[in-house]
Amino acid sequence: MAAKKLRLGGMALANGVLVHGPTSWACAVRTPRGDVKVASGEKPRIDVSPDLPFLRGPARLLEAMLVLPRVRRELPEARFAFERKNVLATMAAAGVAARAVRESRRLSPAVQELVGGVIALAPALVALRGGELAQYHGAEHISIGTYEHGEGATKEHERCGSHLVGPLILASAAGAGLAARVPDRFRRPASLVASLGSFAVATEVFGWMTRHPETPLARLLAWPGTELQVRFATEDPSPEQVEVAQAALDACLEAEQGGHR
Repeated sequence: MAAKKLRLGGMALANGVLVHGPTSWACAVRTPRGDVKVASGEKPRIDVSPDLPFLRGPARLLEAMLVLPRVRRELPEARFAFERKNVLATMAAAGVAARAVRESRRLSPAVQELVGGVIALAPALVALRGGELAQYHGAEHISIGTYEHGEGATKEHERCGSHLVGPLILASAAGAGLAARVPDRFRRPASLVASLGSFAVATEVFGWMTRHPETPLARLLAWPGTELQVRFATEDPSPEQVEVAQAALDACLEAEQGGHR
């Protein structure tokens, strides 16, 4: 009987790939000298049952984010995309623009969230322009896709976080519309609850999409993320970049079996 495949996630770096599994993470980078350097460790855990809707998705995403400081400590050579100056500047500008949109009295709350969600994509698109990030993103998908499905994996992957874009924008718009209906004195806390609830709902919808990828609704919701992957977020990697991604995946699988570097 074939061994059960672990559910893996990942993140592309400007010079490598991070892969994480249920309990461990591993990161591989290409150093300026051309060497591949690898580090791995235990993954932070948030005690939320996988059977608990609306909390399990945000908990798993938060775990993935909490890995980043550990990567920085164990592998100082790792370069995160959001550390680039132009990306930081775009994040600040997008934040100002999104706030201006959400404070506009000419737009309904739902439209404000839709426009604000689109503006929030700007830093990611800037990060993907120039450098090797989009290629390492493709390498990440190819390595994980090959592990999961066998040879022939492409630079696009059905569980890429880009597929969260569609559900999140729609859920945020719906939540903002509902929050706008409460009395003014409760509007601010209602908006906060709506934002948190929208994210939780979006992660549940995203999970449903990955379990039912062939349904028309799942395809429709995945369309914005698929277009982002095809047109902006991924590029065909070089063999050397795939080598780095494979080193991260192999180290993650080894760590899951009890060994850390």
